[in-house]
Amino acid sequence: MTSAAIAAALSAVLSFPRMWLWENRPSTLWYAEATIFLCGFVLWAFVFAWHTEYTRRPLFTLKIEPFIFVIATLAGIMAALGLHLLVDPGLRARHPQDFPADFKNWIASTLFTLSFLQLFLMFAPFAWAVRLFRNQKVATWLTVALIGLVFALKANTYSPPLPAMILVELLVLRIVSGFFAVWFYLRGGIFLAWWIALLIEARYLLTIYGH
Repeated sequence: MTSAAIAAALSAVLSFPRMWLWENRPSTLWYAEATIFLCGFVLWAFVFAWHTEYTRRPLFTLKIEPFIFVIATLAGIMAALGLHLLVDPGLRARHPQDFPADFKNWIASTLFTLSFLQLFLMFAPFAWAVRLFRNQKVATWLTVALIGLVFALKANTYSPPLPAMILVELLVLRIVSGFFAVWFYLRGGIFLAWWIALLIEARYLLTIYGH
């Protein structure tokens, strides 16, 4: 409980820049921060209570196998470049609000991704599923399914809507990347998952400073 409370407080603090810069925020700043803290507390409690117990793998580790770290780094760089060259240009043209416009917004977006979004989409769902089914493969499938569902719900809010072919391609990409993300997470813990996410988020800097 103590670890979950501390982690939730850190998530709320690191998410503050993103909430502050959110132009169309549907609620007050304090309410958004309180919501992140309360939700984060429950989600982090899942992670701290069940991850290590049911996976027999450490949640935080600095001793990542060199081979796993190198492969994860290469995968993160390749994913970042692939998204930057093949996916982002079309999406940015249609929905520029989903992309950070400057370094300040990139920092805010990246901190939110690392401190809360990964918790919501991967760490907590996997811990809950592995506790419920006591099977890592089932937990992985359910986690990836949630990632795909969240993307589909977000895509449904786009106006104008994404072309069907692009929507299918992005959904497949989310599913495949979700499997790889969980695979690396189980072998390198949260630090490796954060490192991969940081590499992928760094692709936005190529556009920000390219202009």
